Amino acid sequence: MSTSDRDPVPAELGGVSVRELLAAGAAARAVSTPPRDPAPAPRAPAPEGRQHREAA
Repeated sequence: MSTSDRDPVPAELGGVSVRELLAAGAAARAVSTPPRDPAPAPRAPAPEGRQHREAA
């Protein structure tokens, strides 16, 4: 069967475009994914008089 004998696949099925389906999926994923935990803040180095013996 050649390609011309088959029915062409419509770009839009049920009035919804592929672009709209992809956008809806991305929006659903964005609102259903919990926010990430914030990255821990970098620690400031200890003052010189308060370092551990191993670090001195």
